Amino acid sequence: MTPGGGRPEIVLAVRGLLRQPPARRFALLLLLLAGFGVLLLVVPRPDPGALPHLADHLGGYAPAVAVLAGALLLVALIPRTFVTLASGAIFGALEGAAYALGAALLAAALGFAVGRALGREFVAERARGRLARLDGWFARQSVLGVITVRLLPIAGYGLVSYGYGTTGARVVPFLAGSVIASAPTAFGYAAVGAAVTSPGDVNWFAAAPAALGLLASVALAHRWWRAERQRRLGPS
Repeated sequence: MTPGGGRPEIVLAVRGLLRQPPARRFALLLLLLAGFGVLLLVVPRPDPGALPHLADHLGGYAPAVAVLAGALLLVALIPRTFVTLASGAIFGALEGAAYALGAALLAAALGFAVGRALGREFVAERARGRLARLDGWFARQSVLGVITVRLLPIAGYGLVSYGYGTTGARVVPFLAGSVIASAPTAFGYAAVGAAVTSPGDVNWFAAAPAALGLLASVALAHRWWRAERQRRLGPS
């Protein structure tokens, strides 16, 4: 604690960081992402056989720990596929999918907040020409637009969250679109993770939402593409 008003030191540190010049904050964001990239190369992979026993050790705290740990892994640029597979292996298909979606929502919020705090001002000051139009497109995006971007294989889940924070995107459509786009693979990969560790306990009907979610995502993406095409063509 600090003597001036008793405010926590971490609050003062965050405020001091936000007072830094935009270029310095943006450099810190790039350094953070580079550090996460290095960690991906050096951190050892867990033993899949040990995953199912983790929930027993955590007891009643297991759901909260699963969501928080999953979110932290996602913002550290761990692939969402791995996080969802591990969640299914630990908790089973349906519970694992639910916790994976909770982690995806929390990670999207955290990544967006960090990107907005460290990179938005830097990007806004330099948005000119095509970059300005692209930034405006992100600012106008609906939930459907976020879903479409999330479904494109352009970058990992955490990296997209950071990137969205640096744009003028609105937080509510971003969070809603992120969760909806994550639902199909959450159920599918959680079922696969559960099958790997406990093949006899998996009800494969639990993976049915993945197929339905995939069809819905394709339909939404097609609808968005048609709307964008009509907007570009203008009134006839």
